[in-house]
Amino acid sequence: MPALLEGTKEYVAVLELHASPPADLEATIAKFEGEIYQKPPRKSAVARRLRTRRVHDLEVLEVEDRQALIRMDVESGTYVRKLCHDIGLALGTGAHMGDLRRTATTPFDDTTLVTLHDLADALARYEESGQEDWLREVVHPAERALTHIPEVVIAPSAAAEVAHGAPVYAPGVIEGPAEPPSGLVVCKTPNGAAVCLGRQVGDPEAESGVVVELEAVLV
Repeated sequence: MPALLEGTKEYVAVLELHASPPADLEATIAKFEGEIYQKPPRKSAVARRLRTRRVHDLEVLEVEDRQALIRMDVESGTYVRKLCHDIGLALGTGAHMGDLRRTATTPFDDTTLVTLHDLADALARYEESGQEDWLREVVHPAERALTHIPEVVIAPSAAAEVAHGAPVYAPGVIEGPAEPPSGLVVCKTPNGAAVCLGRQVGDPEAESGVVVELEAVLV
């Protein structure tokens, strides 16, 4: 789902230093918070152009010998391996990325993970009893994955048109952001059901014209 690609990512990584950690390790790493420049690595699916990415938070969790455990909250598309390399250059020791684990993708984190065994057990209980309680604990509605996306509320009649591929026109908009967000918006009916993802291109208060161009229909 494109909305998940746009969310921020949280990682925990092992920074493998090539020499003993300097005294200013944490202070130097903290300087990488904010906007940074990155060029994709040679083995990459995208063009190797210099680009900016935002590091929202960068924290040293633990240091042992020549290893530093770091947690980072970064913009989607940030190359963690490249970030570790650049940190090593700034430290003057050199460094590379060791282990890496993604711990969150907005709006989900690893505290809510379920296994395939959990899902199979919940499905078996549902088939035996007909009760949905166990199943609802492990399977959530798609709307939960969209809580971080700006909303445009549309009328049921507009939702029916969107289901057939039509964009969202101004008369069908009930409420939406006054200023078009730079990323995706999710169009929902008044009862909170997600209808589509799209790009806001018009004023929700307008009397006519296209307000949201479709990216993906969800119904």
